[in-house]
Amino acid sequence: MGLYTEYVYYVYILQLKDKSYYHGSSADLKNRLKAHKEGTVSSTKNLRPVALVFYAGFASKEKAVKFEDYLKSSSGFAFRNKRLV
Repeated sequence: MGLYTEYVYYVYILQLKDKSYYHGSSADLKNRLKAHKEGTVSSTKNLRPVALVFYAGFASKEKAVKFEDYLKSSSGFAFRNKRLV
């Protein structure tokens, strides 16, 4: 497989109504954000409105999931707060 990939997997960070952050990943960022904003995502439905504060695209789902997991770690929190939001 070459450098070109047909799919992009996204990792995103939302800021919630209570000023906390939600980390997620999706192959379809536009529709996933729409679901968060409409309240059909159970983990954020009671914390709307949500605001997208960061997203990044990855060439593989595995890399996206690893970065999302990192962002959920204590060192990832520090990185997020210093560099991303």
